[in-house]
Amino acid sequence: MLITKIPASFTVAEAADESGWGVHAPGMNLFGVKADPSWHGPITTRRTREVIHGQPTIVTANFRAYTDWLGSIQDHAIFLTTNPRYQPAFAYHSGALFARAVAAAGYATDPDYADKIVSIINTHGLAALDT
Repeated sequence: MLITKIPASFTVAEAADESGWGVHAPGMNLFGVKADPSWHGPITTRRTREVIHGQPTIVTANFRAYTDWLGSIQDHAIFLTTNPRYQPAFAYHSGALFARAVAAAGYATDPDYADKIVSIINTHGLAALDT
């Protein structure tokens, strides 16, 4: 078992938000992690909404692709735990505070990203997963 110290509520809420509760997860990518130059695995190319200079914009981007859900979950954890810019988030044990910290570190282009994740956590009682 991979021990990451990522709050479970954050993981569940982000997967729900990014994939539309699993309905929109091309390449079994639950978290919408893009395939930057450091990624050497399979990819899927999709149109996506990004906020650029404050404006919602549709762009075409490469996303990481996986053969199963577990691969997506494990890679997401590795992505967060190995990227130094997200290390301050690991000071928090609640999913809501973790979401706000990763957002502050530039995790998503959507300025409402943290509020969306926190709303899912609160609406579905996911904070109970963090205890």
